[in-house]
Amino acid sequence: MYGLLGRIKAVAGQRDALVALLLEGTGEMPGCLSYIVAKDNDDPDAIWVTEVWGSRESHQASLQLPAVRAVIPRARPLIAGFDNRHETEPVGGIGLPA
Repeated sequence: MYGLLGRIKAVAGQRDALVALLLEGTGEMPGCLSYIVAKDNDDPDAIWVTEVWGSRESHQASLQLPAVRAVIPRARPLIAGFDNRHETEPVGGIGLPA
């Protein structure tokens, strides 16, 4: 399995709009086992995204999906920056295959 954990800083006051866009393109992503978007309780402009994929290749392929590609240019103006990004190797847990 392949995991990503990232913190995105939204432009001030645009976090909810960015959250909505991040969730918009997630309907059909082959190989995606989990995609969670969460608001940071300590920063009103920060969002955490936690992803689990069957493989790194599945994640890379998702970036070419029409729904994902349609969201990217709409989300860019709402993003102030990325301040954390970590690749992980998920080994299991609730909702993931053993």
